[in-house]
Amino acid sequence: MTRRAICDRLRFWIHMAKTTETKTETKTKTKQYDESTIKTLSSLEHIRLRTGMYIGRLGDGSNLDDGIYILLKEVVDNSIDEYIMGHGDRILVQIQDRTVKVRDYGRGIPLGKVIECVSVINTGAKYNDEVFQFSVGLNGVGTKAVNALSEHFRVVAFRDGEYFEAVFSKGKLLKKKQGSKKGEKNGTYVEFIPDPEIFGEYSFNFEFIEQRLWNYACLNSGLSLYLNKQKFYSKNGLLDLLENEIGDETLYPIGHYKGEHLEFAFTHTNSYGETYFSFVNGQYTSDGGTHLSAFREGLLKGANKYFKKNYSGVDVREGVAGTVSVKLQNPVFESQTKNKLGNSEIRSWIVGEVKSAVVDFLHKNKEASKRLEQKIQNNEKLRKELNAVKKEAREAAKKVAFKIPQLKDCKYHLGDKKGEESMIFLTEGQSASGSMVSTRNVYTQAIYSLRGKVQNMFGRNRTAIYKNEELFNLMSALGIENDVEGLRYGKIIIATDADHDGFHIRNLLLTFFLTYFEELVVAGRVFILETPLFRVRNKKETRYCYTPKEREEAVRELSNPEVTRFKGLGEISPSEFGQFIGDNMRLVEVSVKSLKNIHETMAFYMGKNTPERRDFIMENLI
Repeated sequence: MTRRAICDRLRFWIHMAKTTETKTETKTKTKQYDESTIKTLSSLEHIRLRTGMYIGRLGDGSNLDDGIYILLKEVVDNSIDEYIMGHGDRILVQIQDRTVKVRDYGRGIPLGKVIECVSVINTGAKYNDEVFQFSVGLNGVGTKAVNALSEHFRVVAFRDGEYFEAVFSKGKLLKKKQGSKKGEKNGTYVEFIPDPEIFGEYSFNFEFIEQRLWNYACLNSGLSLYLNKQKFYSKNGLLDLLENEIGDETLYPIGHYKGEHLEFAFTHTNSYGETYFSFVNGQYTSDGGTHLSAFREGLLKGANKYFKKNYSGVDVREGVAGTVSVKLQNPVFESQTKNKLGNSEIRSWIVGEVKSAVVDFLHKNKEASKRLEQKIQNNEKLRKELNAVKKEAREAAKKVAFKIPQLKDCKYHLGDKKGEESMIFLTEGQSASGSMVSTRNVYTQAIYSLRGKVQNMFGRNRTAIYKNEELFNLMSALGIENDVEGLRYGKIIIATDADHDGFHIRNLLLTFFLTYFEELVVAGRVFILETPLFRVRNKKETRYCYTPKEREEAVRELSNPEVTRFKGLGEISPSEFGQFIGDNMRLVEVSVKSLKNIHETMAFYMGKNTPERRDFIMENLI
């Protein structure tokens, strides 16, 4: 056994001994379990204590799924539901600093039930299908969560010249009043400030909010939404949404269908993979669900019926870009945050309706049908060539080793009970991964060590990645060597050094994913790990700083500090590294504002050297 192996094993047993000692201490300190330990929380207290159950993650506003945006969404969803039921065609949203104001012109909350509707769980009209037929918020929780998680919450309902107002703080009623308000149009006004005790330091990113309001406008054509006087309006619904996402890079004009309960748009591009945006009652379902799988099946069946062929789903859908929206009375989601639809009974009618609409579109658009058939046949040809290359790559990989040598795998993967918690870190070299391997959670955290810089794959065809040993091993580790359906981990995390080489490797990996596996990025599976740049410490305290500003603050506040600059992940000791990939791990989700800009951006940064890029470097060189 090598000296390093002995040291690693010794560190492992020391860590296990400390863990056992801690557990023993905890057992002795545990309070006696009797009647006095049983607590009953009010519904609003439960929301504040178990916030994640109701709004998912907290965050600081740097991610689209952070809690402050979920609060805004819950309020706007109620206004959208009014429009869906035919009441009010305007929604006004104002955000100044941390204060959010939303005014709709729907029916207004019944005046005698305002307090209950915003503070008592399981209270609302959305259990009544005659009042709200296609509502997103069916559990009577949304606005109550906003109330409970806001340091200031004010609601005013206007109905027929009368109003009722209630003001809360952290879910507790402070004051109420009612009276007449002649000339004021019916509707509801909500004002709230997310509670810093829950969300910490946060700020609103207006790009995220603009994207969400634009989606709302496309999903509800004819509705006008305003954000601080900026208007969002769509005349053509999902056709506008898809056109805005993919731009002019279509092989044929976008096909668009709008029925009573189903709307979709689709086309094909020269991109790899499949790209979809799916919605249920206006709610974006990032993980898809039965409505999306039914749409994909209907698209295949429609194409095969029109062409009178038996093309495979892979060939028909390779390069497809589509968006689908359904309206359901009783949607069943897999979580409170509604990322994936579970209703199985809707599959057959969606498949049938999509199939008929696709056939009708192809009959009416001969040029589109011609180009689609060429695309399918070209996909079929490339797939057969790719299969031959894949076979050679698999045979070559078997000769090297039965297992992927750079992979330290974890126990749980997607499809397992705790599969969504699984993640794989892509690191540069053994030194960086060494600190991670000894401190990771072996159940949910896998490590893949890259052998230096991967090849720049921009502008290359798909067969090239199967001829590259490093990239093939990476795809095999991720489980996507055949298709993205085989993805083994809930998160793919790029963990490179915070230096020029590290940033270059990060860009090479992002180019790889955005070129060949764009759908993984769109689905929110790809992240970048943030690790501290500096350690500032004295004999009493140690602080880890992620920015020069944080370092300067720490230096000011600590007496006689020692400052260490971490040049690479390998310089952080295993005893320190555990906290940076533990509960307080900082991740930045890789997201794109619009798919149509991806190719242009990558061509500029990762394509051939151009005078424009040279000038850009010279102007920004420090």
